[in-house]
Amino acid sequence: MTIQHATPSTTPATTPATPAFPTFTRAQVRQALLAGAEIALIDVREEDPFAQAHPLWAANFPLSKLELEAWPRIPRRDTLIVVYGEHAGEDLAPRAASVLQALGYTNVHRLEGGLAAWIAEGGEVFRDVNVPSKSFGEVVEAQRHTPSLSAEQVQALIDSKADAVIVDARRFDEYQTMSIPTATSVPGAELVLRVRELAPDPRTQVIVNCAGRTRSIIGTQSLVNAGIPNPVAALRNGTIGWTLAGQRLDRGASRRAPAAVGADNRDSARRGAREIADRAGVRRIALAALPSLQEPGRTVYRFDVRTPEEFADGHLPGFVNVPGGQLVQETDHNAPVRGARIVLADDDDVRAGMTASWLAQMGWDVWVVEPADAAARSEAGAVAASVPVPPAVPTVAPAELAAWLDKDAHGGTVVLDFTASANYVKRHLPGAYFVIRAQLADALVRIPPARRYVLTCGSSLLARFAAADLQRLTDAEVAVLEGGTQAWIAAGLPLESGETHLASERTDRYRRPYEGTDNPREAMQGYLDWEFGLIAQLERDGTHGFRVA
Repeated sequence: MTIQHATPSTTPATTPATPAFPTFTRAQVRQALLAGAEIALIDVREEDPFAQAHPLWAANFPLSKLELEAWPRIPRRDTLIVVYGEHAGEDLAPRAASVLQALGYTNVHRLEGGLAAWIAEGGEVFRDVNVPSKSFGEVVEAQRHTPSLSAEQVQALIDSKADAVIVDARRFDEYQTMSIPTATSVPGAELVLRVRELAPDPRTQVIVNCAGRTRSIIGTQSLVNAGIPNPVAALRNGTIGWTLAGQRLDRGASRRAPAAVGADNRDSARRGAREIADRAGVRRIALAALPSLQEPGRTVYRFDVRTPEEFADGHLPGFVNVPGGQLVQETDHNAPVRGARIVLADDDDVRAGMTASWLAQMGWDVWVVEPADAAARSEAGAVAASVPVPPAVPTVAPAELAAWLDKDAHGGTVVLDFTASANYVKRHLPGAYFVIRAQLADALVRIPPARRYVLTCGSSLLARFAAADLQRLTDAEVAVLEGGTQAWIAAGLPLESGETHLASERTDRYRRPYEGTDNPREAMQGYLDWEFGLIAQLERDGTHGFRVA
């Protein structure tokens, strides 16, 4: 076994903390939201309990991964942060607050009384994930009367070979999982730029779909707002509605919109996008003037809203890639500081403007960078997230661990896997136990005692933080698998799959009712009913700040 030395971490692992942190009441949180002040209300439970009930503007930051997510998602260290979250009777907020404080955050508060007090005081709570975006979509449809067609109507158009084009506004990987027959993948922010290439005849019916409702509504309304001459409609209730109608979905489709956009179509798209953005109150700024937006006390998110492939080929320094359709769909994840400033960039003056128009209507202070020369996009490749240096812990190479496991067939060496449960189920080291890091102490009760524990995850990064936790909970030898499970796989060593050894429940991932067709029909219909009820919840909550232009 070898020791890899690293700069000592400045962050403590997620162990119980004793310092007292100031509190923020529900009334104070509400006041900050209504005033448009910057605030990050963060729920440090795992994703599934978060999805069961949370305030409208709460963002999910699982305690298990807090060191990996805090700096990229809350970039300003003096941001007002309000923390809550309870698991199995334990208040996770003190542990999370201690981690945040060690990460350099100077304005951390606990939500007084936690979620229970929020509810007891009459605070509205919401189910599911990405709720601000989904509820906004419902507001848009209600106020703009976004046209739609039922699953049966669209099936009839397909059967009759009518002059119609179906475009899927989700991510390409979601589209490949399941899609409407004949549909072409055109992720949301690409629609206005590329739809004229797919439907050059203005008489062609254009139908926009997603899995449920939001991206269908926003995509359809984007085309309407941009002045597309074609008749446009959303597929009502998306692939869920299609499935509930008993109709067949495709699997593994690969149709994409043409990469090239003609000059006339690009000009038409640019005019439409600029007009919409102006109407929504989006402001524009020259690239050279960007530093002026970084005022004291202001968080500034910089997003390049083009495709990942375009971003990797070259992007503006300081920008990260979030395709525009997903940014509108997942704003709470990508910009968890409500009241922050958002700056968008593209290379066509279409996608940034369209995305910005929606964000502005959702109440964000949003700016678009004026077109810049290609030379300004001087950085290439993906942008690595900023994370603290992990603790220095002993490591073991894959081959050496394999030898240990062969020798210690009776449990002398036990492997703990801290990866996402979906990854664990897909493949993991033989005999490895799935563990949620924040629940490590509870998980150890379910795991046979061992002389040595070896920790892994996909890359070993999270496992290094977990190893420091484990060292405080046991006198056994603790090591981390060098390179994580990826290195084990690269070495050609054996794997197993399935829920073979779950030491923690799979609460790290909320199963969306719209992700597959194997969900119970009741769950799919229940999800649609929930979406229909979002507007009433918004009215009761009163902090959304939406205005449909």
